[in-house]
Amino acid sequence: MPERRIRKGHLAAINELKKLKLKLYNNDFLLTWDRSDDELRSIVLVAELFKELHRAGISFRTFDTGLAISIFRDKSTRTRFSFASAVNALGLGLSELDEEKSQISHGETVRETANMISFLTETIGIRDDMYLGEGNKYMREVASAVQDGFDNEVLHRRPSIINLQCDIDHPTQTLADLMQLTRYFGSLKNLRGKKIAMTWAYSPSYGKPLSVPQGIIGLMTRFGMNVSLAYPRGYDLIPEVITLAKKNSARNGGSFEIVDNMEDAFDRADVVYPKSWAPYLVMQRRTEFLHNGDENGLVALEKECLANNARYKSWECDERKMRLTAKGKALYMHCLPADISGVSCEQGEVSKKVFEKYRLATYAEAGYKPFVIAAMIFLTRVQDPAKRLQQIIRKNSSRG
Repeated sequence: MPERRIRKGHLAAINELKKLKLKLYNNDFLLTWDRSDDELRSIVLVAELFKELHRAGISFRTFDTGLAISIFRDKSTRTRFSFASAVNALGLGLSELDEEKSQISHGETVRETANMISFLTETIGIRDDMYLGEGNKYMREVASAVQDGFDNEVLHRRPSIINLQCDIDHPTQTLADLMQLTRYFGSLKNLRGKKIAMTWAYSPSYGKPLSVPQGIIGLMTRFGMNVSLAYPRGYDLIPEVITLAKKNSARNGGSFEIVDNMEDAFDRADVVYPKSWAPYLVMQRRTEFLHNGDENGLVALEKECLANNARYKSWECDERKMRLTAKGKALYMHCLPADISGVSCEQGEVSKKVFEKYRLATYAEAGYKPFVIAAMIFLTRVQDPAKRLQQIIRKNSSRG
């Protein structure tokens, strides 16, 4: 019977979860490299279980009451709606903090705001990727503030802080990517020795965050993959993340290399991830101009950067480059939205033909994100996650 097969799979996942050493309860999820291998595996396990429960029409509602607060300091489609659907599935109400409509515009401090929005709140999701050196710092300031409120009995519960993208990492995206790879290759273990090409690609816009490529090299080197990072000279990432990727690779097997052309990265790759980003030094300058309100400086910087990008229009994921990959059949990945040549722009990151071939695969990749976010919230809010999952499955309440 289908129900029995589902339950058997659930039991195996729960038994595996019981074996993992976790320190996520009453904690935050800010960077993948802050979390242990077991904790990353737990996210994948629970997210996959939630996805299967949802597919089977079984509710994984966890909370009877409580709020989830979202703070988006940049535009978002996938992450915004993924967070909303995740908290709804868990049984939480959603409230989005609009800083323009709050007392922040009147000088309210981060410490005060964090406590005022947290009285009946279970989790706070934050996206802050605009300012290099500021986004993750802001998340940690919020985390410190709610910890202080909890320690001093202002808050009955300490809400967990979930990084929905910052200037350094995009953990909900890269863990969704990891789940896509796990499904594609069959298991986390099967990622070992597979080559992934994380490459810069041309875009007719500038200022795209560094967090996705940094997140990919920081995470995939944890699982023994052969990571090839490619970008034109000058399009460097944050040096500390490069050092981290090298250390991960040395510790976990696989390899990590940096090359300065797309073809070398694509050569015999099993996975390709062509994605534009702004150079590290440009993002530093951009942050300075934004802080100083220097509109003229920003306009001049954009003009300079677009002219520099235009020198590398050949950095496009096209059919010719895809033929260089392993058996010419590498998996194409993207966090979306992609700059599609002849569709969303005249010339961009990926050709229309390549994107169309993998379009549904990229949608499936994005489809893991609500379950990843739900898993992060669940594991940071529930003290005994295996026991709670058993209760949820035993209840077996259908969505309706």
